[in-house]
Amino acid sequence: MKFSPLLLGLGLVLTSPLPALAEKINIAVGHQSMCTDTYTAGIVVKEMKFLEKFLPKTGKYAKAEYNITWSDYSSGGPITNQMLANKLNFGVMGDYPLIVNGAKFQATDSLRTLYVAGTGYNLKGSGNAVVVPVKSDIYSFEQLKGKSVSTPVGSAAWGMLLKALQDAKMSKEISLKNQSPAVGAANIAAGKIDAHSDFCPWSEIMEFRGTGRKIYDGSEAGVPYLHGVVVREDFAKKYPEVVTAFIKAVIYAGQWIEENPTKAVDLMEKWTGVEKEVLYIYFSKGGHLSLDPTIKTKWVDALKFNHTVLVKEKAIPPLDFKEWITEDYVKAAYKELKMDYEGAKADLVDPEMANAKLPAEIWHSRDGISTYATLPEFLKAVSDFQSTGAKLNSTYVYDKSTGLKLFGKTAFFVKTADGNFETFLRKPDADAFAKENKGEVIDLPTAVASISAS
Repeated sequence: MKFSPLLLGLGLVLTSPLPALAEKINIAVGHQSMCTDTYTAGIVVKEMKFLEKFLPKTGKYAKAEYNITWSDYSSGGPITNQMLANKLNFGVMGDYPLIVNGAKFQATDSLRTLYVAGTGYNLKGSGNAVVVPVKSDIYSFEQLKGKSVSTPVGSAAWGMLLKALQDAKMSKEISLKNQSPAVGAANIAAGKIDAHSDFCPWSEIMEFRGTGRKIYDGSEAGVPYLHGVVVREDFAKKYPEVVTAFIKAVIYAGQWIEENPTKAVDLMEKWTGVEKEVLYIYFSKGGHLSLDPTIKTKWVDALKFNHTVLVKEKAIPPLDFKEWITEDYVKAAYKELKMDYEGAKADLVDPEMANAKLPAEIWHSRDGISTYATLPEFLKAVSDFQSTGAKLNSTYVYDKSTGLKLFGKTAFFVKTADGNFETFLRKPDADAFAKENKGEVIDLPTAVASISAS
């Protein structure tokens, strides 16, 4: 999605002949500063004050006074509880928490929420992952039988874990523990838990800090991973123009990130404490996230499927999706911004295809990011940098199986008999490719050394 100069006008608002509202309108948003997929409706809009730019100020809103509050949560579940208590109007959360939100509201006599927009997605399902301590001898999901696995119960990662266990017929084979992202990551670092399932970007945080290693990526679940915005229906009916303005801010936030990802992640690091190198794996070209507020048919299908996963676990009430999901507000936002909603809705980014020819990258602490068309060129550059004692913030390559962006230091490299290289997220995939191509599975330092010696 390209940056639109139309957004610079910031004067596109709905007007109404109704009398002006001489009242204070409280806009309370629940977001997650430690969940990258919520940033375009959360921390970016908050810190850049994008919502203030789009709030209606004419017509019936000419005399309105806005009071915007932002509440930060570690996962989606508490946001739903606060929305039920009428302490939040808007909530930003992942797929499984969104479903729980809609179902819990529909289980009441009169309260309802509406799913009004997306924020970001990964078509392959990447974003959630299961991580083990970096020194663990576990390399596959099946090796978790008889082990203890923690997850933030109620989160998107919890839902993914339930599906993975159902697929592997292992639901009764593990000891499941409820742990917040921060506690789970700390226990992985200390080796106090066999594995931890978490949502974006916690797996990459553990990888970057050298404490954890992925053994299962959400892409293996075969279901798209998405986040979105829910709003209390009573608020939406009373202030529909405010809901449309909120979605305009989401659109603008996504375009702002895409204009300059390196600058964006630098600022987001300051706002959230998440390292910019981790954020880059999500928000850069070829990153895990496609920033898109449209409500695609495929998303509705995925949410319906996810609901069946939770039904099997007897963990959710029924949910009327037709009552819950509405495109009215996101379509209005696109129309007022003179943007093509149906065109954007039809666009799907598949990492396997979109990232197939993207270059590997090296992030030099002083000189910034440089790109390399081939892995041998990339490895030679790493070798040259290391020989000068240069400090490298991070390196990035792509998983051959899925197209997903990886940290170079955590990837499994396969050097084939003809001297070529491929990179993989999972060791079983690397082992299989090496066997088929008479290659060997090695790590980044070994790959760099092999280039230096040649």
